[in-house]
Amino acid sequence: MSEALQQNYEICEEIGRGRFGVVYRCVSSASGQTFACKSIDKRLIANDSIDRECLIKEPKFNQIVAGSPYIVELHDVFEDSDHLHLILEFCGYQTLYEQILAGTFSEKEAAAVMEQLVQAVAHCHRRGVAHRDIKPDNVLFDDRNRLKLGDFGSAEWFGNGETMSGLVGTPYYVAPEVVSGREYTEKVDVWSCGVILYIMLAGIPPFYGESATEIFQAVSRGNLRFPTRSFHSVSPAAKDLLRKMLCKDVSRRLSADQVLRHPWMMSGGELR
Repeated sequence: MSEALQQNYEICEEIGRGRFGVVYRCVSSASGQTFACKSIDKRLIANDSIDRECLIKEPKFNQIVAGSPYIVELHDVFEDSDHLHLILEFCGYQTLYEQILAGTFSEKEAAAVMEQLVQAVAHCHRRGVAHRDIKPDNVLFDDRNRLKLGDFGSAEWFGNGETMSGLVGTPYYVAPEVVSGREYTEKVDVWSCGVILYIMLAGIPPFYGESATEIFQAVSRGNLRFPTRSFHSVSPAAKDLLRKMLCKDVSRRLSADQVLRHPWMMSGGELR
């Protein structure tokens, strides 16, 4: 590991592992404060220009979207010959993915999570940044159970209404316009949030397949349904919001700010 990193932080136990690196708990030598150290192995992406670009982008976009209480804060960056080390706000050990595995959410619980997540997304969009890989694995919680959106490795700048391109994201959560290969806007993040809301309320994804290809085909069709077995107790207001977030017609899909103003969100999930 970087000598400067080891001088400034004590690296402790592994708390996570991804495709290109490992996340450790670490402690500041100066303050004793706990952080997370995301160590990315540059050798694993040496021959992939797209992945190399993501490596460079992640700390840059973390800095651009700084300032929201709902986004993981980047504190420091260290680099050596083989690794890039990001010192990030420590958010405990549980992700939204693990909470979802424990069971479905009440509408009030789902609205509390969604309000914080969409606040994070709206903040990014105001800064001209699309996250492009919103999924439960990238949604963390701090020791006060406050939501924190992390992992900006797939983020992209869209500026003033500029479009983006490229198949980026995770099959269940990616928007149909991304799958089709068309150019797209920041509203792909709203679609991903809609998928998360659907899963929290129903316990199943809205577009299912046995393989990535089948999932992409289901997403492309965008045939949104509310099976009675899973939605018998879900309110019409929640379904209305889902229809407007998981709308194939991007011009009619809500923006992040519009999601926050939807009556179901404004009621804290208590509008029936």
